[in-house]
Amino acid sequence: MAASSRWKRRPKGSTWGDFGENDQLGRLNLLTPEKVRQGVAEVREGIAFCLSLPLDIPGGNVLNPRRFPPVLRPTLRNGKPNMNYVVARDDPNATDVINDDAVILHLQYSTQWDSLAHVGQLFDADDDGAPEPVFYNGFRGGKEIIGPSSPDDAGAIGTVPAKTTTAVHALGVENMAVKCVQGRGVMIDLHAEFGGARQLVGYEQLMRILDKQAIVVETGDMVCLHTGFSQMLLDMKGQPNAQVLNDSCAALDGRDAKLLNWITDSGLAALIADNYAVEALPPGPCTGSCATLPLHEHCLFKLGVNLGELWYLTELANWLAANKRYRFLLTAPPLRLRGAVGSPSTPVATV
Repeated sequence: MAASSRWKRRPKGSTWGDFGENDQLGRLNLLTPEKVRQGVAEVREGIAFCLSLPLDIPGGNVLNPRRFPPVLRPTLRNGKPNMNYVVARDDPNATDVINDDAVILHLQYSTQWDSLAHVGQLFDADDDGAPEPVFYNGFRGGKEIIGPSSPDDAGAIGTVPAKTTTAVHALGVENMAVKCVQGRGVMIDLHAEFGGARQLVGYEQLMRILDKQAIVVETGDMVCLHTGFSQMLLDMKGQPNAQVLNDSCAALDGRDAKLLNWITDSGLAALIADNYAVEALPPGPCTGSCATLPLHEHCLFKLGVNLGELWYLTELANWLAANKRYRFLLTAPPLRLRGAVGSPSTPVATV
């Protein structure tokens, strides 16, 4: 691919420019009408599964100290809380009782999508020997993706001014929403193989599971990994135990180069898991300068593959296993919130 107006060199193994110089969808371009029809063809029973955790789960901030549960508050109506508001206070002839609320919401607290603006890298896209903050397809931190420099303009807990302090003009999650994110889902059940034990899953282990479960991943499929992690969170009832969670469940080994190559070669359109980050954290050691989130680097930064995290997959995985199936129709748009780098989602699987 020739250089674009934003970059003179692209990362090795990346898809930059493959879907067009100004592309902001990455592998979601593979969700073609044919892929949607393939997903619809998997609907035989008409049974739908909600793949979202309650948005106040996991609870607390054990998984990520910067993210907190949603805060719900009523709006104000004539200077009073707009909750069980008796309109007859204002109009004696009115019979209405009104509730109206607002939320302070960390967009990546619970079941979520990572947009392609979520993780970039320091990379020498200008080929001048000086790495700069760059995101998928060469979009730049500080140019298309802008944030504040003062801590007073960050954070969403406590009393903060009601003003937006970021300006994400490229790769925001609204691009996913407009695309609709609908097509064929494929379930890989890691929990069926490893149970709740902590297990790093690399290429060799994954290939054995695909063979054992007779799973075929085709170009444009959205791949879901069931580990049992979100079921554990639900069972902890909003009081997550960090030590138990850190020692439990399978996660992909982001340092396994063969695994990353498989993600490239498989042609998958999105990679989704019911655990915290899809990949194992912390990752294994590396030599020299490297990403602390190697699978995020490969998927979000290089390939344009969106990551879904903390999805609730247990009920669906159990049903698919009982019915000797692994494919389903997946519909999973994020919020159409312009300029956001992540978003909650309430995905629906239909079988």
